[in-house]
Amino acid sequence: MLLEGKNAIIYGGGGSVGSAVARAFAREGARVFLAGRTMATLEKVAVQIDGHAAQVDALDEDQVNAHADAVVAQAGSIDISMNVISDTDVQGTPMVEMTLDDYIRPVITALSSKFLTSRAAARHMMKQGGGVILAFGGSVERSPLMHDYNFGGIQVTFDAVESMRRQLAIELGRYGIRVLSLRTSGIIDTIPEGYENRDKIARSILVQTLTGKAATLEDVGNVAAFAASDQARTITGTEINMTAGAALD
Repeated sequence: MLLEGKNAIIYGGGGSVGSAVARAFAREGARVFLAGRTMATLEKVAVQIDGHAAQVDALDEDQVNAHADAVVAQAGSIDISMNVISDTDVQGTPMVEMTLDDYIRPVITALSSKFLTSRAAARHMMKQGGGVILAFGGSVERSPLMHDYNFGGIQVTFDAVESMRRQLAIELGRYGIRVLSLRTSGIIDTIPEGYENRDKIARSILVQTLTGKAATLEDVGNVAAFAASDQARTITGTEINMTAGAALD
């Protein structure tokens, strides 16, 4: 198994992406610690994977630090940390009609939570001599063909997180810590059934790909498990491109 003997924290582990990653990590032998604000959803996933659930607000410095310390006290290490909490973004409204608060909120939320959770994990990983910090999102393609899709502040958010990821990778590499992002062109599975623009968004995702197929939640889990494993030990400071050709590197 790819992650046998590894201890992983997943912030936002009760959500669609977090739970998919949690299932993949557990399948590959990791001991999974789910963290989030809603215990009901966390516990549902924890039961499925024989994991651990804890109520943690990833925007609360004291809670994040205390939980990381508790995981190390219980399990002995933090080998993998992944933050996939909601960025609280507002989409569908043209920028010129948005409030400043709605536009900038996801930037503040994402950078604050990823700074706190990455820092908490890194402090333990530095002592251990290694670990993996994973982000989700990656840079976003801008195309004139997408003028009908108003993404609000989420594109700026992803770019900001990528800048943070590069800086972390440079500063933490000497300690054997790898920092990576998983980048998709959008996951159709995460669009709620019945959402009025679901078909339109799905088509916009698929039309950009070279294969006519987009990444699924299961794909994200599988790639995350590989990225966190020792088989990917030479990969750091970069994105793993899961866009099916929507973004050509």
